[in-house]
Amino acid sequence: MVQRSDPFERLLGDAVRAGVCPGMVWAVGDARTTVSDGAVGLLDPTRPGEPMRHDTLFDVASLTKILAVWAVIGTLVDAGKLDPTAPLGSYWPEATARPLARATAHHLLTHTAGLPLRANLRHLYGSDPQDVRDGVLAEQLRHRPGEAVAYTDRAALILGYLAEHLTRRPLPRLAEERVWTPLGMAETRYGPLPASLMDRCAPTEYDEETGTHLQGTVHDFSARLLGGACGIAGVFTTTADVGRFLRHLLVPVPGTFSADWTAGSLRVHTGELDPPRGLFWHPAPGTEPPDDVWSHFGFTGTGMWVSPSRGRWAVLLTNRLHLTRDPGPLARVRDVFRALAFP
Repeated sequence: MVQRSDPFERLLGDAVRAGVCPGMVWAVGDARTTVSDGAVGLLDPTRPGEPMRHDTLFDVASLTKILAVWAVIGTLVDAGKLDPTAPLGSYWPEATARPLARATAHHLLTHTAGLPLRANLRHLYGSDPQDVRDGVLAEQLRHRPGEAVAYTDRAALILGYLAEHLTRRPLPRLAEERVWTPLGMAETRYGPLPASLMDRCAPTEYDEETGTHLQGTVHDFSARLLGGACGIAGVFTTTADVGRFLRHLLVPVPGTFSADWTAGSLRVHTGELDPPRGLFWHPAPGTEPPDDVWSHFGFTGTGMWVSPSRGRWAVLLTNRLHLTRDPGPLARVRDVFRALAFP
């Protein structure tokens, strides 16, 4: 039986009462089991009778980059279908004769490819998905690959396109078949969510077009432009499913990405460049040494951590965006949560 952890409940309950977010669901575990989990606050502050639940579905935003793109790319590397160090132009016709041809999958995974930073895809390329794809792949680089680290959503978008090119299958199907189904992540899927799941999905930001808070539809505008599913964002899931995924990083399940891919990703690949990066994973803020605990966060208020050296993992899901875009208060709560989860 899972034991309740008063420190976690006090921390997160206090944060909810202070208005950091409407509610939170968390889980912390090791290679064998979940050692602490719980839910605090409300699913939707406009419906005070509906609490957050263990099975609440969240729009996890940039956690999509790990749960779908990084994991699928790992299966392709393991199968020998992708050499992360090979220039993209040497085997991907769409990248040939374009600036991106000089970059590698490794550059994309470490955010060192020199891609443009965050931008409004519709403003730049229009609303047709093929026009967006063509425009993203044709952009000039900000610097030569490998010269600097700069986080950009475009890296995940392009890696998703690359995975689809190598397999001739859409990214949502790849993630489901290669990662989520083998790991038993039955609640994890790309949106939009079906009506049958809407009641237990945490709503995010108020949408001017619909006059309601987004619920079951991805918040990220670029992902919505591309039909709700791409490398940037679009995945909905629960803490239990994220826990299954993170546990696999500690004790691999046969039939999906390997322990070698995980171990290779959870080490610094950017040398003396700052900030340090693994392969899509980031050293957790406030931890020393920098490769002890690894993390990834989502704009909607989601976060996950893993430490193979400590044999621990943790996930904290919230819908912060229902209340505020200010990331500061939740970032401070995350730091304390991470310290509790990885003592």
